[in-house]
Amino acid sequence: MRAAFDALGPDAAGAVAAALQRDAAEESGRRFRAVFISDIHLGTAGCQAQALLDFLRGHRCDTLYLVGDIIDGWALRRRWFWPQPHNDVVQKILRSARKGTRVVYVPGNHDEFARGFTDHLFGGIEVLHEAVHTTADGRQLWVIHGDDFDGVVQCARWLAYVGDNLYECTLRLNRHLNRLRHRMGLPYWSLSAYLKHKVKKALNYVMDFEVAVAREARRRGHHGVVCGHIHRAEMREIDGVLYCNDGDWVESRTALVEHHDGRLELIYWQPIDHESPPQALQAPEPGKVLV
Repeated sequence: MRAAFDALGPDAAGAVAAALQRDAAEESGRRFRAVFISDIHLGTAGCQAQALLDFLRGHRCDTLYLVGDIIDGWALRRRWFWPQPHNDVVQKILRSARKGTRVVYVPGNHDEFARGFTDHLFGGIEVLHEAVHTTADGRQLWVIHGDDFDGVVQCARWLAYVGDNLYECTLRLNRHLNRLRHRMGLPYWSLSAYLKHKVKKALNYVMDFEVAVAREARRRGHHGVVCGHIHRAEMREIDGVLYCNDGDWVESRTALVEHHDGRLELIYWQPIDHESPPQALQAPEPGKVLV
């Protein structure tokens, strides 16, 4: 083995060694029955692709649900932006599918181009308009992106595009602000999340969205719903229905996971130093973990 590495040369040998080390780390990572992620927005500068890649490498699952807005087609139409970490995320997902993970892709409004391929299989990835996930303890969860319950997207599409541009400007300002905070030794802080929680109309919009989604899930006879779209991770009961929003990978870096006993948990992922092992931050508020 040593002779084979020497024959490759230092650069190639280093790459092979790094790949073997990465594979070993992935094999030893935490394993879940299911993982739900959404609103990655690959193709935008705000996408935290490297953090997501670290999360995927440290968390294996039997089923991976991609709950919409994985690739941001709206942004890519305006300006092409596709750095290597974004490509690495796509390759990691495809590689997981090849290695036996069931990958279900439910497109959202930003990647609505994929809805034209509903009920098809691409690279081992199932493309579905919606899905139903049954937990280990028998609960049926309706899996949707959620834009069907957004009145702005459905009734005033032009306003949705305007809002998307304003949101991107806020994220750009947020990146500059957090670079300054990092130099001052302060933790990451989300400007857009702060504004959403302070503006009453935005908060009312979020609450209305959550109630509408939960009510439709109940009407359809499901025990709960898993969605994304509004970039606000949450897990709570609404009128007897379990509402789960897996958040996003632009600001909150969150994922919903199902343990093998059926327990659901929101994971808040902390960006890591690659010299140190991955760490997961649990939800900062009580009530984020349901049994």
